[in-house]
Parts: sequence; C-alpha cells; structure tokens
Amino acid sequence: MRKSRFTEAQIIGMIKEQEAGVPTAEVCRRHGLSPATFYKFKSRYGGMEVSDVAKLRTLEDENAKLKRLLADAMLDNDNIVLKDLLGKN
Repeated sequence: MRKSRFTEAQIIGMIKEQEAGVPTAEVCRRHGLSPATFYKFKSRYGGMEVSDVAKLRTLEDENAKLKRLLADAMLDNDNIVLKDLLGKN
C-alpha cells in the first residue's frame, strides 16, 4: 500500500480544522489535497485522537502478522495431506 505523505497527526489536525468551522475546500487548498482524499481520511480517522491511531496501527500490524501465520499453517497442513495421499499410492 502506498504511504501517505501526511502523518496521522497531520490528518487528525486537518479533520479538527474542518470540524472547527473552516470550510472543507479551504482546508483542502491549504494542505494541497483533493476533497475526495479529505473525506477518505475523515471516514478513516474521524473522531479519533492521535493515541487512538497509534493503537489502531499496532492492532492492524498484529492482525496482519496473525493472518500470515494462519496462512502458513494452512499451507503446511495442505502439504502434509498431499504427501500422505501421494505416499499411499
């Protein structure tokens, strides 16, 4: 996935600016992003604090690691079953 050029703290700052009453178009112009990108950020980070984002990132990293471990375990099981089937012939 492509890395954003904004940190989570900057994104949350932009969202708080807009929530404080600054028009969305002004926030987007000031920070150099499109309204679509702003609303994508807002849907992902809206209502969060910086500490919440750090917790979210650690949970996402842990979840990805667990998914890889599960996939590896399932592949190992499939390989064992295939070896047993081929060995019986």
